[in-house]
Amino acid sequence: MDSGKIGVGIVGVEPGRSWSAIAHIPALRALPEFELVAVCTTRQASAAAAARTFGIPHAFADYQAFLGQPGVDLVAVTVKVPHHLELVTAALEAGKAVYCEWPLGNGLVEAVRMAELARSRRVYAAVGLQARAAPAIAFVKDLIDSGYVGDVLSTTLIGSGMNWGAFVERPNVYTLDRSNGATLLTIPFGHTVDALCHLLGEFEDLVAVMANRRRTSTIVGTTDVVPMTAEDQLVVTGRLQSGTVAAIHYRGGMPGGTGLLWEINGTAGDLQVTAIGGHAQLFDLTLKGAPAGRSLEPLEIPAKYRWAPAVPGVAFNVAQAYARVAEDLSGKTQRCAGFDDAVVRHRLIAAVEESARSGKRVAVAQA
Repeated sequence: MDSGKIGVGIVGVEPGRSWSAIAHIPALRALPEFELVAVCTTRQASAAAAARTFGIPHAFADYQAFLGQPGVDLVAVTVKVPHHLELVTAALEAGKAVYCEWPLGNGLVEAVRMAELARSRRVYAAVGLQARAAPAIAFVKDLIDSGYVGDVLSTTLIGSGMNWGAFVERPNVYTLDRSNGATLLTIPFGHTVDALCHLLGEFEDLVAVMANRRRTSTIVGTTDVVPMTAEDQLVVTGRLQSGTVAAIHYRGGMPGGTGLLWEINGTAGDLQVTAIGGHAQLFDLTLKGAPAGRSLEPLEIPAKYRWAPAVPGVAFNVAQAYARVAEDLSGKTQRCAGFDDAVVRHRLIAAVEESARSGKRVAVAQA
């Protein structure tokens, strides 16, 4: 853009409740490298309303016209998962840099298609796996790399999905349908296991159990009961390529006790990450650690791991990720998670699904 800023066009905005409204827009406004240029929704009236609310100059219901708007350098795709393939493909074919929310695709096949297209078109493509940009995760990575825990022996993680329980907010009803690709497996597990693998390395093989223990959920504030086909219980055990043993349990619903408890046990020490819910990408993470044989003590996260300006709540880790995007676009790097990273994560999810279906240990494909 003439201003020297990265012009962003956002696909999918509903003031007050959409993920773009509560996370992407506050994050982008906090970063001086970006400028909000255009918004696109399925209806012109809703697009115009969103543009007025957020002071965005251009509003579109026609996606191709949106892509043709001068000044749109980066397209942020924040709509529901089943629409990612069509919208991302069009943006890449138009030569636009893309930031797509996670999950990248509705399954591995779609993710591979988008990654291959981005590679063939030589277009910058980032994915919203922002847990790896959380200050606590960045700090833990440096601690592990510096030998704080020694050789990592095992890691144990318990998480509550918040959703996929007895009650569901009306906007989240679509996540209860397994076919939509926005499930306990892909969202809280997917985000958090990405952080785990970012720190400790990829899985070599695994055994998984998934169960649909609740078949219905009630919409909050109503007596409306809706079916749930997405699994609400997930257990994964396996070995990482390093030999580290991993045990993970995700359960649907609001936590009565543990929201997120993640421990890393090594020959020289231990680390523990906790949060109010099992979404490492959403919530503030609390960190404890200690040398082997000593009780865990709180660890203060140094200020240098907060490289984005302060923004409230769930927008902060998104801002951390967008700060990496700005560095990438100016320096032609890939510090933010990219589409190839997303494919690696989708391969892990596919292995979990295969193991749960077959009841067998499954090797995790890496390429």
